[in-house]
Amino acid sequence: MAKQSRILLGHGGGGKMTGRLIRDLILPKLDRGLLGSLPDSVVLSGLGDSIAYTTDSFVVSPIFFPGGDIGSLSVHGTANDLACSGARPLFISLGLILEEGFSLEALETILASTARAADNAGIQIVTGDTKVVPKGSADGIFINTSGIGRVETPVRPSFACIQPGDEILVTGPVGNHGIAVMLSRAEFSFDFRIESDSASVWPMVERLLQLGSSLRFLRDPTRGGLAATLNEIAASSGTGILVEETAIPVDSAVFAASEMLGIDPLQAANEGKIVIVVEKGRGQEALELIKALPLAKDAALIGTVTHENASKVIIKTKIGGSRMLAEPSGELLPRIC
Repeated sequence: MAKQSRILLGHGGGGKMTGRLIRDLILPKLDRGLLGSLPDSVVLSGLGDSIAYTTDSFVVSPIFFPGGDIGSLSVHGTANDLACSGARPLFISLGLILEEGFSLEALETILASTARAADNAGIQIVTGDTKVVPKGSADGIFINTSGIGRVETPVRPSFACIQPGDEILVTGPVGNHGIAVMLSRAEFSFDFRIESDSASVWPMVERLLQLGSSLRFLRDPTRGGLAATLNEIAASSGTGILVEETAIPVDSAVFAASEMLGIDPLQAANEGKIVIVVEKGRGQEALELIKALPLAKDAALIGTVTHENASKVIIKTKIGGSRMLAEPSGELLPRIC
């Protein structure tokens, strides 16, 4: 870990700084056998092999943004971590940290949004906690969640399953959530109609589980976006990844806004997409399984796992060249989840 004596915003960005903080400081102190693989959720050993557990915290700013708010985001983010481990999301806890002076009307709106998101996803909110901190100690409202799901596949997608030749898909346009949140901040006045993609991905995962052992890996590309997820796959599996820039779906408004903001949309966060790795020759089948779902109507096959360039991601550019797709190094978009 770099000789840094204080936490910076970049440590929460989902890129290199986050990775160093976790690997060099957190894991050596806390890992007792289950934490080290850094799963989205973990199957609780000792309680059978069908209970998955995850936890998350949400500090998004602003708390209301096009396509959602901190309440619906907290449900979707927790549910998606369970889903990408092959578990049907069932139960969530909800911890509210409220700042003195926070609007009761805003809280009521957030709670209603939270309830709708949970109901639509078939999830029960079963326990929780509420704390109030002095004015200036928080930013209106923070939410902490834990989720429990039922594992619905005997084959668990993981980094260890990935092999050269496997095919890589993404379930729709990338970058919408991060750019929507950024544009909703007061300092920006661009006239783009971009909404967060915040949604539960379980309906897509449920269909993909039909692939059995051909379904190698699932991940929702949140902080650090598609670029961070692809680099995590390459580094953790020890393989190379080759993707086609022209194959990666990006909405035109997201692309235009990213150009104006100087942001790579491949590094912007998503909250309703999945990166999928499947066995060679099964990519088209995977697309056919999910494309009837509204969330996956623009799903695309974007690349392959390779023997070459181990632990690196290479992207073939629109103009016919190639370059490394770098992992985000710091905090690209602070407070996006």
